Amino acid sequence: MMLSQQDLKQLAQKGITEQQISVQLDEFKTGFPFLKLEAAASIGNGIVAPNEQERKQFVDAWNAYKAEGKRVVKFVPASGAASRMFKDMFAFLDADYDVPTTAFEKNYFDNIEKFAFFDALDAMCQKNEGKGVKALMAEGNYKAVVANMLKPEAMNYGQLPKGMLLFHQYPEGARTPMEEHLVEGALYAASNGEANVHFTVSHEHMQFFQQKVTDKRDMYEKKFGVKYDISFSEQKPSTDTIAANPDNTPFRNSDGSLLFRPGGHGALIENLNEIDADVIFIKNIDNVVPDRLKPETVEWKQVIAGVLVTLQKKAFEYLKELEKGVDDARLKEIADFVEKCLCCAPAGNKVDADYLKKKLNRPMRVCGVVKNVGEPGGGPFLTYNQDGTISLQILESSQIDKNNEEYMKMFTQGTHFNPVDLVCAVKDYKGQPFDLPKFVDKSTGFISSKSKSGKELKALELPGLWNGAMSDWSTVFVEVPLATFNPVKTVNDLLREQHQ
Repeated sequence: MMLSQQDLKQLAQKGITEQQISVQLDEFKTGFPFLKLEAAASIGNGIVAPNEQERKQFVDAWNAYKAEGKRVVKFVPASGAASRMFKDMFAFLDADYDVPTTAFEKNYFDNIEKFAFFDALDAMCQKNEGKGVKALMAEGNYKAVVANMLKPEAMNYGQLPKGMLLFHQYPEGARTPMEEHLVEGALYAASNGEANVHFTVSHEHMQFFQQKVTDKRDMYEKKFGVKYDISFSEQKPSTDTIAANPDNTPFRNSDGSLLFRPGGHGALIENLNEIDADVIFIKNIDNVVPDRLKPETVEWKQVIAGVLVTLQKKAFEYLKELEKGVDDARLKEIADFVEKCLCCAPAGNKVDADYLKKKLNRPMRVCGVVKNVGEPGGGPFLTYNQDGTISLQILESSQIDKNNEEYMKMFTQGTHFNPVDLVCAVKDYKGQPFDLPKFVDKSTGFISSKSKSGKELKALELPGLWNGAMSDWSTVFVEVPLATFNPVKTVNDLLREQHQ
């Protein structure tokens, strides 16, 4: 591929090399291999379901770990705009009818006063229309209500990030998901009286987030008796990927420049890599509940963190022993730990000290999984790795060969689902941070079809953050209750009992 001087300048500005572009264009041509599956993970086969007594022990283990003065950070991917949440309401604005017609539209208007943003919407309608929500609905002007929620000159909910929308109502006023994460951070991730929370946000939303933190921080510090250290990062331009035409040549904008697109949440492995912490919790911005439901979430967060630090402690002890040299009996015990507790089965029979060191000395994550209730998204599987070993992975449907009946059966009959509820240990047994990009399986990206200005294009997504980007980590799955998983994918999800 010939790059012009202008192209090279564009690459330099983003911090992308010519070689990266040529690799990406090759990936469009060859595609990505499907993963080879052993089985869907289930209780007793890759998923742990701790009983009440074990849960208590894990919570104690976590509290003891925090008391050692370890640095804990809560990492919240929050860069997406909320536009997809309002897809149905945008469709209503464009529809050739003026009254709520679909079940979705009727549900929205029938329950409009239950939304935490109702008061703000009512005030916006008064300001722009000279009438409140109820009056506008009474005269059949439903579209004015929706326009005041979505449009930039009004509340701008169509463009704001999800983290900035009003989700939950409280006597002292409505709260955004960002605030709910600050509350959670104080409840289970604070150590030494400090709660560290990190949000990844997109460039255009940065000032909104920073302003909100400035406005609210003092209130939450007083309420929970903690000091907050709140930080932000943006997805790096160097993780953007080139877009291609259907014939795999670079897609160009009307001005002749190359089109780059964000590489998906897998790009955030770079942001995660820059966090200074012993343990990092990861949870999506929209998966929050009001305070009355938080105790269960908090307990289970402590449970999975306790599982993590208990396993890590054992792995560190074994690594120190392997460094000095161990006898055969001890070697077998360590091999059992890797296979049974870390769910990593060897390729063939050769299990020696070098193999065990390699499998023990890597980042570790414990992922909460919930019973499958038909939500879209990834599931927990036992999968073959590049080196022939079998380990636990979170897979998306795009990574599975749809023509393989056996695999599709595993996927559709899988008992569990991944709600992005992770706790990660990112330092080695000598206290040094792992270089996380080294543990990415680069062959797990995926290609999707998009369009720009009416022209078809192919987009390249990097290996997902909790999928291929953490492929070479030690992974353990723990069943957590469904009540800890309450994502908001559409505006009407806020009407669910859990968000009221």
